[in-house]
Amino acid sequence: MPTHHEIPATPETMVLGYFDAALPPVLTVASGDTVTLHSHPAGGRESLHPDPARVPGDLLHALDTLERGPGPHFVTGPVHVAGAEPGDMLQVDILDLKFRLDWGFVSILPLLGTLPDEFTDYETVHADIDTARGLCRLPWGTELPLDPFFGIMGTAPPAAWGRVGSPVPRAFGGNMDNKELRVGTTLYLPVFNPGGGFYAGDGHGVQGDGEVCITALETGLTGTFRLTVRKDLPGAWPFAETPTDLMSIGLHESLDEAMRQAVREMVRLVCARTSLTRNQAYMLCSLAGNLRITQTVDGNKGVHMLMPKTALASTSGAA
Repeated sequence: MPTHHEIPATPETMVLGYFDAALPPVLTVASGDTVTLHSHPAGGRESLHPDPARVPGDLLHALDTLERGPGPHFVTGPVHVAGAEPGDMLQVDILDLKFRLDWGFVSILPLLGTLPDEFTDYETVHADIDTARGLCRLPWGTELPLDPFFGIMGTAPPAAWGRVGSPVPRAFGGNMDNKELRVGTTLYLPVFNPGGGFYAGDGHGVQGDGEVCITALETGLTGTFRLTVRKDLPGAWPFAETPTDLMSIGLHESLDEAMRQAVREMVRLVCARTSLTRNQAYMLCSLAGNLRITQTVDGNKGVHMLMPKTALASTSGAA
């Protein structure tokens, strides 16, 4: 029977600002086990809520204890999944997300964001999170529905890459900032090292496609995932599926190239799941696929394509 595990948000179970295949696992699980992990919001002391009573002690302890790498993100892990080997895919079923804080922050920061030369009046604002109403309230009064997700989910990078900063998403996933990766979605991540080395962090309360100013509503989340080794899914690039759509992911410094990758990957995924030819899959992408800008601020920009599963239902081939 699958076992459930829990990982607290402590300096012993997370790193700050990087990924590294050389890090020892904080937990080893069997394929099919579930894991609940706790996380802290990205950012440093300058991002903390001005009311000290609303800042948990474990967040302060982590800021005081952990050595910061090239990025601002706390990431919990790595989790070793027994049996995962390079060339496999790690299936990550996102089962549950809960808020750990009753606030989040949004920032405009120097040299970052989509329009860094136009927005130089730098500031950080804090929003109240009301989970009972399912809303966050911004300082100027706007209320937005909460829609939580982890900005970072990934496996350990290839060992030859060494220590990799957390801001830039790559083949192992990482800081994809894809708001579609919410509860009910399944993410598939390539395995580059024995055990996979699953990480998650960078909790977001709500985000628009693009994340244009550099942050979403940055907050702390607790997530529950089912981790399953898939040896029957070839591929070296992340993809996902929601209850209604198949999702391809493109990541590149050029938004045009990220778009082309998202289309190319969707053609591959459609061909793998159906009996369609590449030409037919390409035409189907033009008729039913929906390209969206994931984020424009993480070094490698993101584009994802959503293909309704209903568009694949009448084709033959593997489901």
